Amino acid sequence: MTDQPTADPTMTRIIEAVQLGQSGAPAQARALLTALWDELGPAGDALHRCTLAHYLADLQDTTEAELSWDERALAAASELTDARAQRYLPALQVQAFLPSLHLNLADCHRRLGNVGAAREHLAHAREHLERLPDDPYGDSIRAAVGDFVADDPTDRRRR
Repeated sequence: MTDQPTADPTMTRIIEAVQLGQSGAPAQARALLTALWDELGPAGDALHRCTLAHYLADLQDTTEAELSWDERALAAASELTDARAQRYLPALQVQAFLPSLHLNLADCHRRLGNVGAAREHLAHAREHLERLPDDPYGDSIRAAVGDFVADDPTDRRRR
């Protein structure tokens, strides 16, 4: 089994846009990802939709818009199978996406003052922590979940 992703032109476009955003061009990255979302459509590949929405949430100007993209990412994850994810990268497990996706939703809800929804998503994130890999990524998500304060609107963390 390889740790290298399988060639996937759509994932390549997503990653390139994300890197563009991280290098200081968030508006351009947002435009590229939004156009790609429109190409994929609501019935597009669940891995592509989940990944794209997860990263596009980070590029939004408002918490409400961020929440909407985080919800889309979680919805796409619910349609995604391990078999599909592993065709791209053999080590991927959909359940391991859930702590981060729920943590992001908890964060948005907390910043919007929706403490109950924040706590609910935090509980869902905790339920799936055992599925995280034992690596720096998994460690960072576990730490963020452990440190998260659902009713502190000044505490902003994204994973």
